[in-house]
This record gives sequence, structure tokens and C-alpha cells, in this order.
Amino acid sequence: MKKLIFIAITISFLFGQTGFEIAKMVDEKPSPVDMSNKTSMILTNKKGKTRTNAMMSKSMDGNKKQIIWFLEPKDDKGVAFLKIEHDDKDDEMRMWLPAFKKVRRISSKKKGDSFMGSDLSYEDMSSRDLLNNVYNRLEDETVNGKDCYVLEIIPKKEAKSSYTKHISWIEKSTLNGVKEESFDKRGELKKKKEFEFLDMKGYHVMKRVFVDDVQKKHSTEVIFSDIEVDSGINEKLFQEKNLKRIPRK
Repeated sequence: MKKLIFIAITISFLFGQTGFEIAKMVDEKPSPVDMSNKTSMILTNKKGKTRTNAMMSKSMDGNKKQIIWFLEPKDDKGVAFLKIEHDDKDDEMRMWLPAFKKVRRISSKKKGDSFMGSDLSYEDMSSRDLLNNVYNRLEDETVNGKDCYVLEIIPKKEAKSSYTKHISWIEKSTLNGVKEESFDKRGELKKKKEFEFLDMKGYHVMKRVFVDDVQKKHSTEVIFSDIEVDSGINEKLFQEKNLKRIPRK
């Protein structure tokens, strides 16, 4: 038994952190109590034609509670989305559709669907539960001059994921995601993602996401501006009734 323990310690010393340990460090990074921002979401189809949505977003608890109101274009103005994540049951997701004067509930079976025609699915917009995945550490790489851990992330059955795996590049010095590749149920590459962050009040806050759906030849760029953190958002904001009212700020 002592020999086995010695071998385990030696392996840990030689190879550093395991995939799970790295994922845990990322999961435990400090995050704002709450955050608000304005968002531009630019969709580009395979012919190069673009469509831009302007939105306002507020979130709490590391984005586990989030509400988004669409401001532009005119035909989408007033549409709103509410997400509340739970640890012990399926997440709640609801969409207010003013044209139909109804709230549509989005079931967990639909979390692989596109969010408002973008290349982000509802799953992409949700937190990734640390314990619902298997993490395999791959060989470290340098991406755009950044020394990165590389993880293969395989969702367990209980994750109810629309993906079979992700390959994620994580900058060692900041533990920020740099890029990620996601694979569909057939094991084929589905999406390539890029991430950019800014430092704000001791947090690393996302300022840009780029998602390329390589199968559809369609991309989405999300740019965050007017970012505020720890401003004292009231938890009562995250209720269905507030989907119907766009706040002034």
C-alpha cells in the first residue's frame, strides 16, 4: 500500500495538477456578486450577411441568475429571457414574447437549441457543473503567446448535454478560458469559441465571445460594454413578471 501511495505522489509531482484539479481552480475563481452590461450580438451567415441585436443584461451568483432584455432591432424589441440555475433540479428558462403576449418555458430537453437564432445554445449560456463532467488533462500548449492548460471535458449522463466533449484552452496565469472546441453527438467538431476578458475590481470579466458554427458556416460575436459589477442588484429582479418591463438602466 505504501508503495502505491508513493507512486501516486510521484506521478502527481511529475505531471502537476490533474484535469479535475485545474477545472476546480477555474470553478473557484472569484466572481462578482452581481453584474450588469449592455450587449451587442452580431450574427453572420455563410454569405457574409450580418444582423445585430442590442441587449441589456443583469445577472447574479456567477451568472446563475440572469435576465436579458432585447432593445434592437425593432422586431425583437421587448423580447426577454430569464434563466435561474439550480443544483438539485433542472434549470428554469423562460422567454417573454411580446408579439404573442406569452411567456414560453424552455425545457431542459431544448437546451441544445439556438438562443435567438445565434450560434449560442441555451446550454452554452449556462454554467458547467463541475461534478457533471470528466476532465482529462492533455498536453499544454501556447495560444497567441499565452501558456495554456488544455483540458478534454466529457459531460456525464446527468449533465444532459447536447455535446459529447469539449477541448478547452485555459491560460495558466489567469485561469481564463482562451478558446474552446465543442463536439456534437456524432463526435464531430460543431463549434469553435474564443474568449476575451478584462480586469475589473479584482475580477476577470468577459468582454467578448466569438462562436463559429463550423457545420452551419455561421458565426456569432458577442461584445459586452458599460459593464458594472457589485452594484447591488436586487435578487427580486429575477422573476417572470420583470421580463415584461425593460429597465431604464
